[in-house]
Amino acid sequence: METKIIYFTMNGRPEQAEFPLDCPAQDVKDLFRSAAEAGPHDILKLYNPKGNIINISPNLEPNSPQSRYKLEVVAADCNSAELAGALGFDLSSMEKRLQDLEKKILIEAGETPAVVYEMKKQVDSFREKLESVEHLSWLGLFKDLSEGTHKPSPFYHKRTLRKTREECEHVQEKFLQMSSLEVSEEVRQYLKTPNFDNWQWEDAEIMVLLQVMYTDLDFIATFTIESDILQRFLFEVYRRYNNIPFHNFKHCFCVTQMMYGLIWLTDLRRKMDGIDLLIMLTSAVCHDLDHTGYNNAYQINARTELALRYNDISPLENHHCAVAFEILEKTESNIFRNLPMDQYKRIREGIIKCILATDMTRHNEILNKFKSILPAFDFANKDHKDVLMMILIKVSDISNEARPMEVAEPWLDCLLQEFFNQSDVEKLEGLPVTPFMDRDKVTKPSSQTGFIRFVLLPLFMELANLFPCLEQHIIDPVRKALDYYTEMEKALEREKQNRAQSENAAKSKETAVGMQSSADSHSDAGPEPSTPGNTFKD
Repeated sequence: METKIIYFTMNGRPEQAEFPLDCPAQDVKDLFRSAAEAGPHDILKLYNPKGNIINISPNLEPNSPQSRYKLEVVAADCNSAELAGALGFDLSSMEKRLQDLEKKILIEAGETPAVVYEMKKQVDSFREKLESVEHLSWLGLFKDLSEGTHKPSPFYHKRTLRKTREECEHVQEKFLQMSSLEVSEEVRQYLKTPNFDNWQWEDAEIMVLLQVMYTDLDFIATFTIESDILQRFLFEVYRRYNNIPFHNFKHCFCVTQMMYGLIWLTDLRRKMDGIDLLIMLTSAVCHDLDHTGYNNAYQINARTELALRYNDISPLENHHCAVAFEILEKTESNIFRNLPMDQYKRIREGIIKCILATDMTRHNEILNKFKSILPAFDFANKDHKDVLMMILIKVSDISNEARPMEVAEPWLDCLLQEFFNQSDVEKLEGLPVTPFMDRDKVTKPSSQTGFIRFVLLPLFMELANLFPCLEQHIIDPVRKALDYYTEMEKALEREKQNRAQSENAAKSKETAVGMQSSADSHSDAGPEPSTPGNTFKD
């Protein structure tokens, strides 16, 4: 078998990777991830000797020990990094290696030995113990457990992981250094597709890509947006997204990039005014600003400041809007400052309408409205366009499953982490536990199959009724994702049944051994003495 050898350094340490020429892309990425001892969601970058980022794939150019590439972990999961530092190892890495071991054994032996089940049980148990301490300290809970049975107050102080000043200054400096670089045409075209892999880009680079979107849609010239004001706006947006597992700056970028891709794929530049496109792109950028990692149900049940301020009506979405216009109120970050008042009012109204549409409690209302106007949809009708804009940001917001599985699946892991964080706090505070967030009831595939079948596909298919070209770009991948998680769910169920059968067989064996031991002890003791009424025959 013909192989390829890649020479590189990791933390100054010389390494080499060897893999077959036909090796799948994910296996190559996993190979480099193992070399970096990186967690499953850590972001890796490979640099050539000139310092340019190159894609980690089977198509890597072979090199020599004298021209090594440099491998870096540019963004590490905060939980795994802290735990790894404190414990001396990475629990996520251990779990990943255990999964790889199980796969190899399954291929070779056809079944999973009991010893692997036992190892998995021990790792799960260890994680559970860690989460009872580290997990809650990550959430920033400062609870006095000496209160006994006193019902917890819904106003416990929580520390959202906001970005530090040092972190922001570092990223801002890198962004400003990169902001004048000319992005290649290849990347510009790639940016217009749903296949774009966000995990290959760090935050400063992401801001450069957002700048490219505003430039290539002609917003800079059309709406007189100065480059330094746009850069300050993007940095302020970056600063106001928190370091939480899912609703973070990278999620903001993914939603914006999908919106950008949909604008190009559906040729909306010919069908809608530029100001409407500006509203949609900026709404996507701002749609989850200062998200705390706890959804509206939690905000309302816990009677948080946001719920009280907005009277339980879409507290998060109202807050995202408020933070967006707080940024836009500052002259140095107001990208709309050169527009006449009537245009600014139109933009403000449109952004608020779009961001409020991302509240999933309004899903059926908005989808049914779109379905009702679809047969006679008219791009000249403002009401029709307003509903379409809401549909487009909704599609963009929940579009991860339309991406390649190697991009989408890590996002699901991040989402479940945030869900489980919330349900843990709900239990701790004596609040109603959101069912689809309960780590004791939800599995990875079960969280997706129903959501894809009853929420994603119906929404995406209605949009494709207006734009048939989207069938291959976003609906086919979502159907594949549904098949993938359906098969995963069946495999988990089979594994559960096999485990139950193994445990029952083990119990039966123990019972049989116990009965045999009992019989042997009776036999050793000799025949029982006769009692009145007993008759013995020779």
